[in-house]
Amino acid sequence: MSSETKGFWGSTLNKLKSALSKTKNTIADENLEISHTEPLEAEDSISEDSIAQEPAPKPVPKIVKVDEEYLEDLEDRLIRTDMGLANVDKLMEHVRQSCRNKSMDSHELTSILKTEFFSILNEAPKSQLKYTPGKLNIYFVVGVNGTGKTTSIGKLCWRFRQEGKRVLMAAGDTFRAAAETQLEIWSQRAGVDIVRLEDKADPGAVVFKAIEKARKENYDCLVIDTAGRLHNKTNLMAELKKVRGVIDKHASDLPLEALLVLDASTGQNGLQQAKVFSEVCSLSGVILTKLDGTAKGGIVFSIAKDLGIPVKLIGLGEKMEDLRDFEPDLFVEALIA
Repeated sequence: MSSETKGFWGSTLNKLKSALSKTKNTIADENLEISHTEPLEAEDSISEDSIAQEPAPKPVPKIVKVDEEYLEDLEDRLIRTDMGLANVDKLMEHVRQSCRNKSMDSHELTSILKTEFFSILNEAPKSQLKYTPGKLNIYFVVGVNGTGKTTSIGKLCWRFRQEGKRVLMAAGDTFRAAAETQLEIWSQRAGVDIVRLEDKADPGAVVFKAIEKARKENYDCLVIDTAGRLHNKTNLMAELKKVRGVIDKHASDLPLEALLVLDASTGQNGLQQAKVFSEVCSLSGVILTKLDGTAKGGIVFSIAKDLGIPVKLIGLGEKMEDLRDFEPDLFVEALIA
């Protein structure tokens, strides 16, 4: 596969390889060589001294015979990437069936794993973020505090703005004045407009006013922030459901994406959040943040397999352009290519 991707973001493969290096290293070590290329270093880590030196020769991949000890080691490492026990069990069952009654080396096993990973990701709907030209598109963003929700909203709005779209933010997290202030700062960075009411205002009122303004003034995108609700607080989830009801009542004719922001480093805990939010908000996708700082990249497979919800955007760094489209093919290639 070419390292070039289509669309506004250009190439994502190299960035993914760097971001997933921790997960790759969890799956493969000096005794378990699944990866055949070294992960690329981040651009800012390349020094002038290293450029002046002769490039080091690429290590020759170690190809070893696959036996039961090898498979047990692989199984343990897959579990540590937070794919989920049930998913690892099923994957290893397929792997063992492929190895049965035949001699296989680690190179051949890599191809089998790649096929299995593709199969898991393809169980979820398409990962492309939806946008309908000529209509107001609503993006309802939910998630608990600390996942990178506000930052993701800012970057998403910047993305739409770079594509020439008229964008409006709705500051629906009225329970924390700091949250509204932070979102207003992001609106300025992204160069987009914002609807904000007084502190402690009804979040539903903010959403209603934003929908009204966006319709009247012909915006292309309305991105709605919500309170960072704890997923185990029944009353807060009920309030979130009420806000979703305002959208359903006053914008049922408009395209809607309900996106949950998850911190990749939370692993299976994030999966539990997704289950609860999905019941309340009828999620259409996930924004997976902080993928560049964790070895738990296997959560992507858990989300697809266990919830049937596609990951649509991934956070690969702190820059504006580091919120990127999730492309299953590139993800698998970066993980085990």
